[in-house]
Amino acid sequence: MFNIKTKKITVISLSEVKDILSKLDITNADQIQKRTYDYVIKFSTPDTRKLKKTSEKIVALGYLNLEEAHQILNVNPKTIPELRVFTSGWKKLIPTEVMEQILSLVVKAYE
Repeated sequence: MFNIKTKKITVISLSEVKDILSKLDITNADQIQKRTYDYVIKFSTPDTRKLKKTSEKIVALGYLNLEEAHQILNVNPKTIPELRVFTSGWKKLIPTEVMEQILSLVVKAYE
């Protein structure tokens, strides 16, 4: 009866967004693209490959999915309480040992 089309969703980090938007001619970009580019220049990390590997390592721990790993890496929490803000919002109980591992991976990603 209804013809519903589904699209494949790809989760990417802010640094990947920066890489994509840097290939555009910003003078000809629309307002949303310009604002997004301005945001990612201020808040993204310079090394996309390092961030991607780190997000895969976080997912491999078995508690978070790729989207959640990217959200954590985009924000760059410095403490376990900051990290718990995310996990409690996702209603996930993650052991402290795993939280420490995630936090150490995040710290290494930003070195």
